[in-house]
Amino acid sequence: MAGTVTGVGRWLTEAVPRGRVAAFRTLVYLFVAADLVIFTPWVRTRADVPGELYQPLLVGRLLPLPTPTPLLVHTIFWVLLALALLAATGRAPRALGWPVFLLYLEWMIIAMSYGKVDHDRFGLLVALAVLPTAGAARHGDRTRTEAGGWALRVTQIAVVCTYFLAAWAKLRFGGLEWMTGSVLARAILRRGTDLADLIAGVPYLLIVAQFGIMAFELGSPVVFLLRERWRHLTIGFFYSFHLVTMATITISFAPHLVAMTSFLPLERVRPLHWLRQTLAAPPAPTPSGPTERPAPRPPVQADDGDQDQVVPGRPVVP
Repeated sequence: MAGTVTGVGRWLTEAVPRGRVAAFRTLVYLFVAADLVIFTPWVRTRADVPGELYQPLLVGRLLPLPTPTPLLVHTIFWVLLALALLAATGRAPRALGWPVFLLYLEWMIIAMSYGKVDHDRFGLLVALAVLPTAGAARHGDRTRTEAGGWALRVTQIAVVCTYFLAAWAKLRFGGLEWMTGSVLARAILRRGTDLADLIAGVPYLLIVAQFGIMAFELGSPVVFLLRERWRHLTIGFFYSFHLVTMATITISFAPHLVAMTSFLPLERVRPLHWLRQTLAAPPAPTPSGPTERPAPRPPVQADDGDQDQVVPGRPVVP
């Protein structure tokens, strides 16, 4: 039993390169800033919604959190945007990381307390909660850190739980009929693309797809049992699943996809380093026009004293 506990502890804190933590941290915080202005700018409209329509999530009732007002919503937006951009630099990971997590959590509670809850942000919220504990990390640093490994592992667990618990919710509320019903057909009618219309025309293909989705989500924890190469290939399959989802019913799962990069060797991706190398590279020589080579000079015979000198205009006498 003790050995099992020790093995689980080692698995949870498996050391990873600090450069991976730094790259993941930058990506997560940059996405938070992008989320505010690209994916969820509509949350700012909650400032004008009457307070009696605010039905906070359980966490909002337990804390408790204030009813959104224009001052509260707009303050969170601008402060969170500034702090997320600063945190993306990797400086002061705790002093900046904790406020970003708390403000983004409140931003999400405001967003999801009016009747609709998105489950694609669970992994991102967990990443924001654990990144401040990962400590300092620099891009490209190959030294390993157990604290950073724990932060990435917990995020990975949250990513897989998003799939597995989604399948559990389907079975809980829809039963086995979820796989044989018209779930995807209704989704295509509401927000389908031309590609989805082509797929829907194939008999029984949507039913097969629903069985496949259920099998994929229930089997997602297997990713932790695979070797590194196969694990990366499996994560690639996860991304392709979401690519098809976006191409057919226009659901992006962008926050979840960002959290899923915790499985990848991000320390190898160093765009700033590549940019500096490109700028520091010596310029390639510019080819000029063909240069004329001077005509070869005739060889000069050395006077060794045994040969007669030739005087121009005079015949050579033997």
